[in-house]
Amino acid sequence: MTNEAPVSRSSTRRLARETALKAAYVLEIRCCSLEVALQDPLVLADYDLPAYAVRLLTHVERFKEHLDDLIRSRVERWEFHRVAVLDRLILRLATAEFLYFPDVPPKVTINEAIEIAKLYSTPKSGRFVNGVLDAVWNDIRRQERVQRNGEK
Repeated sequence: MTNEAPVSRSSTRRLARETALKAAYVLEIRCCSLEVALQDPLVLADYDLPAYAVRLLTHVERFKEHLDDLIRSRVERWEFHRVAVLDRLILRLATAEFLYFPDVPPKVTINEAIEIAKLYSTPKSGRFVNGVLDAVWNDIRRQERVQRNGEK
């Protein structure tokens, strides 16, 4: 019997999100395939690749243009390509969670993205990511209501 505490689902997901961010960074900088990025030493560090990270990255890569369009519509006063690389990647990952991972509560997605932004990006990134994701989530909810109610 060990003295290690059991790993909670939230800490496992946090690790997966951080791993996904690292792989997304490799993809962005090296312009390589997802398979190559997932084998990069930055991504693999000292542990196995979490399955959730692979699922999340697969959605990000598959729907990147759509995710970027949603984010771009809410990045006020900024040209999208000028948003800090890590912030842009964090926004993509979180927006993918909103759209394709309904088992993850949006508040959890936003809070995790804020914490990861504070940890990996600039001192102002947490506030920036929070503001953009809040607006993106509101847009997604509004669009879902319109589709469900048949409104125009």
